[in-house]
Amino acid sequence: MLKEKVDVLVIGAGPAGTVAASLVNKNGFSCKIVEKQKFPRFVIGESLLPRCMEHLEEAGFLDAVKAQGFQDKFGAKFVRGNEVCDFNFSDQFSKGWNWTWQVPRGNFDQTLAETVAKQGVPVEYETGVTDIKFFGTDSVTTVEDLHGNKKEIEAKFIIDASGYGRVIPRMFDLDKPSNFDPRKTLFTHIKDVNRPEGIDGNRITVVIHQPRTWIWVIPFSTGVTSLGFVGDPSFFEGFDGSPEEKLRKIISSEPTIAERFKSGEFMFEPRTIEGYAISAKKLYGDGFVLTGNSTEFLDPIFSSGVTFAMESGSKAGKLVSKFLRGESVNWDVEFVEHMMQGINTFRSYVAAWYDGNLQEIFFAPNPDPVYKKQICSVLAGYVWDLDNPFVKKHDRAIKALAEVIRMEKTSI
Repeated sequence: MLKEKVDVLVIGAGPAGTVAASLVNKNGFSCKIVEKQKFPRFVIGESLLPRCMEHLEEAGFLDAVKAQGFQDKFGAKFVRGNEVCDFNFSDQFSKGWNWTWQVPRGNFDQTLAETVAKQGVPVEYETGVTDIKFFGTDSVTTVEDLHGNKKEIEAKFIIDASGYGRVIPRMFDLDKPSNFDPRKTLFTHIKDVNRPEGIDGNRITVVIHQPRTWIWVIPFSTGVTSLGFVGDPSFFEGFDGSPEEKLRKIISSEPTIAERFKSGEFMFEPRTIEGYAISAKKLYGDGFVLTGNSTEFLDPIFSSGVTFAMESGSKAGKLVSKFLRGESVNWDVEFVEHMMQGINTFRSYVAAWYDGNLQEIFFAPNPDPVYKKQICSVLAGYVWDLDNPFVKKHDRAIKALAEVIRMEKTSI
């Protein structure tokens, strides 16, 4: 069997893996990425957050992504019937980027992978992991390509960025169920022939169809729009037919989008993902660290997935490099506590979205501009800014503000 040796093996060529590999490579260590799928490949998570821009810049990917001409994203709009709540990233509390992109992820991920390869990191596609053996922090990973050829890769550290594949969590029984209720999504890409002119046509929009069912509308610069419904599984049982017939019936049941999308051609048969929220028993161990969706995936409502992927990839790349230099790494503090700060903040916002507290805040009759700036920073991905009270005391701050708004309504 063929054998190779590298300092760091990265499993997965998505945003977490490419950011991590780029930083390992920049620190002077040999690195290799193995990716089970062929790129470009379809994946959801098409709306980035401004926090991502810092990681793209740090990894040296920014210029390559800019050259793709993706749709600029300057904020997000939330709609409930005739009510509208608009967030502009230029009007946020935290210092940082005030714009980002809406991207077809196949093109976006391929751009990152091609760029990291140009930086000197080999990327092997259609190569899956079949076995991993650890010897202290060293490891031997067996991989197999599309043609059945196997080889062993010796590494001093593994960064698992395998996303939904969750290679190490599944192989070593680290998966842990999420405490969120199971939800389901039905989605497609659609030719947006009736797209409105100007910002209304280009802005990502979240439409509340029912209190616990919502719609994403993510326009791309190509004239195609990503459209999906998310809700409790029972919601979708009220519509029959093929996936396309079912989705068209659901679209026609929502006045906000029915006219815009009634004649749009679906680019592929609508797809379903169900029970996608998942967690892990631990985020690191001797010789490995989990990044991206290998750590935790919450919910698509606030587009946090790619942000967490890049944040964890960046942290992992730096800490693994530090470890390989022989320096002490406190993984609990420097990685786990850092990542859980962001994850727990967004977890509070996701929970508050579905229990109605956040919708109460978003659609308040007279929103406080200070609070709105602070919440806008969270929606921009700046969930590590502890100067922001809606980050530092995320759970209590949301509940308290929602209660004040309810009291004000009843007193009118």
